[in-house]
Amino acid sequence: MKPKLIEHTLSIAFVSAILLALLFFARSAVNTVAEHEQSRLNAYGNLDFVDFKDPFHKALLKDVMNIYYPDQYDTNAVIVGSILASREHEFENRLQKSYLEEKLSPQKFLQLLGMYVKFLIVYIIVMCLTYYGVQTLAVVRFIKKKQRGQLLRAQRATRTTIAGRFKRIMGAIGKTAAYFVLFSPAYVIAYSIRTEFNTDTVVFMALLGVVSNGLLITYMNKFYAFLVAESRKGYVETAVVKNLNNSYGISYKDILRPAKRFSGHVFDHVFKNARRQYLSTIKEQASFLITGLIIIEMALNIHGHLSYELLRQLLYKNYDIVIVIVLGIFYTVKGTEIFVDWLMNKEEKKIENK
Repeated sequence: MKPKLIEHTLSIAFVSAILLALLFFARSAVNTVAEHEQSRLNAYGNLDFVDFKDPFHKALLKDVMNIYYPDQYDTNAVIVGSILASREHEFENRLQKSYLEEKLSPQKFLQLLGMYVKFLIVYIIVMCLTYYGVQTLAVVRFIKKKQRGQLLRAQRATRTTIAGRFKRIMGAIGKTAAYFVLFSPAYVIAYSIRTEFNTDTVVFMALLGVVSNGLLITYMNKFYAFLVAESRKGYVETAVVKNLNNSYGISYKDILRPAKRFSGHVFDHVFKNARRQYLSTIKEQASFLITGLIIIEMALNIHGHLSYELLRQLLYKNYDIVIVIVLGIFYTVKGTEIFVDWLMNKEEKKIENK
């Protein structure tokens, strides 16, 4: 664990240094441009006595500059135009753009911190629900597959009724509809029901994160593949020979519990080994989940959330705020990777101690 922790620490330090350097250069570049524009006009002193709305004052200023600088008539006209444009730009900023051009102040940082905490809450809720849902659905699918052989043999012995066929058809239709929903993009689901729900709530965001973008089904299939691979290994046959329970009439109470245990059953070992392999995929799952949450918040234009703020600040070219938000998202990814490595190291120690 120690080498991995050192690797994570170095990567965090390296990326943080690069982004903080970009933050410094971004703020310096903005200040340099502003100082350069202001220095061109400061050379001509304070012109508050000139009424630039009055054509006579503007013409008089041009004539005075032509008297002092007779050899640069065109330049004088450009300078007067620049002074006029600067005054108009300053006036527009005070009226319209004062809320667009933001800088990274302590107040803004606290506002971003609140958005980041809200983002983390949604992320943790969705990750926990997905972790539970992936395992539960995979176990249900695996157990049903094991039970299917017995059902098929029973169906061969008895004639299939019309009611049974209808039930299978309705089940297939329901499964198809569920797949359509689970693989749909989040914004499609949200826009279809947003007139009935408040899309600004943490609960709605967590719900969309779990059921959309195919995240749940994709990783359920991976966990199911781990279960199938483990069930075909030699230790399962050895356990069966030693009279360990191999009947898959497992109750839903055991399947649905958060901390799944199947004591006295061969499937308990299959499940634990599959879960150990699944832990390494959580890093990949975390990246997909964070990307999905960012797309959800941006697509739905949810004000007051971190990803929407990221999009807004990119549009307004407030790059110092953008860098801080990106840095927070990066820390979330690295924090997840460190936690997963810790879990995997814990599982390895359990195996070594047995």
